[in-house]
Amino acid sequence: MAEQLKDLADDRALLGRTSTAERVSDILRSRIAEGYFPPGTRLSEDSIGGALGVSRNTLREAFRLLTHERLLVHELNRGVFVRVLTVEDVEDIYRTRRLVECAVVRGLGEPPYGLDGLNGAVEEGRRAAREGDWKGVGTANIHFHRELVALAASERTEELMRSVFAELRLAFHVVDEPQRLHEPYIARNIAILEALQVGDREKAEGLLAGYLDDSLERVVEVYRRRVGEDG
Repeated sequence: MAEQLKDLADDRALLGRTSTAERVSDILRSRIAEGYFPPGTRLSEDSIGGALGVSRNTLREAFRLLTHERLLVHELNRGVFVRVLTVEDVEDIYRTRRLVECAVVRGLGEPPYGLDGLNGAVEEGRRAAREGDWKGVGTANIHFHRELVALAASERTEELMRSVFAELRLAFHVVDEPQRLHEPYIARNIAILEALQVGDREKAEGLLAGYLDDSLERVVEVYRRRVGEDG
């Protein structure tokens, strides 16, 4: 925890002069997504508030915001913890992803589409794989799907899915088999991108639906075993 808090203290510069709960929650959300605070970790108000140089009230408001996003949970007389998802949570996350992401692809207008973001995420994943950075491949995969959602040009949809993807990272940290989890989807991301490059929305949607179904099965298989072992 000491190392995490030292890194967290480096984030003070992100707060600027006008420290707000929203900025603190942005920092903590990113750190949770990166695995600095794994699922089940108790978050100390004194330690984190001291590292970031923010008041207890500001930190509590940030905790409240992240609890609303289902990233944290408050346990009476115990404190605030990074949430440990249930298998049902994971299944619901994928159900939401399928509904939203497939609808985005289905609803695209006439090609060509603005695919620079998807291209960048694919290259990011390839680069991370060459370096053997499988958690980096997972991050690139999340970026690919965020860029896919961004094709809808809808702030509300992007805001909704930002929360969904943050919860998904909680599941990935528990599974903790990044190569097995993420490597197969490098090629599948490329296939989706290539279908969109030629304007074939129907094919891209079909590839995406199969991708999400297979990913759900793979994640739940390992997640159920890991949560069972921890229990």
